[in-house]
Amino acid sequence: MSIWWSLHLRREAASVPLARRLLLGTMESAGVDPDVSYDLSVALSEACANAVEHGGDAALGGSSEAYRVTAYLDGEKCRIEVADSGPGFPAGRARTPLRPARADAEHGRGLCLIQELADHVHIGNKPGRGGAVVSFDKILKWKKDPSLLTA
Repeated sequence: MSIWWSLHLRREAASVPLARRLLLGTMESAGVDPDVSYDLSVALSEACANAVEHGGDAALGGSSEAYRVTAYLDGEKCRIEVADSGPGFPAGRARTPLRPARADAEHGRGLCLIQELADHVHIGNKPGRGGAVVSFDKILKWKKDPSLLTA
């Protein structure tokens, strides 16, 4: 089974739970194991929160910029990509290993958390106009009685 969807969301805090609920609903309908669904939904929430906070163009005011979330469930893998139109990551950041933030830190834990929850993570910048792209994959496990197969 293959399922994919793409959303263009406003950089507002309310967009984060919307993307998370859509992912959880899709995965539940497809019959993905709830533990895997939860891990991916937390990783997606972190990536979306980063896009909301850092993904705008300060020169344009940044408040109405959008970001894009795309999810692919294909075979035994789920791939999620979050892309924004902000300044992107500093040069070389994509190749630098992520260091965990202090346990009491208010910021700086999101990318490390995504790396812990996913099987493969790619952090980079969009070519051309700029913006950051965070994509991550996870091998799927399935429930014994998926909803789509019994409907």
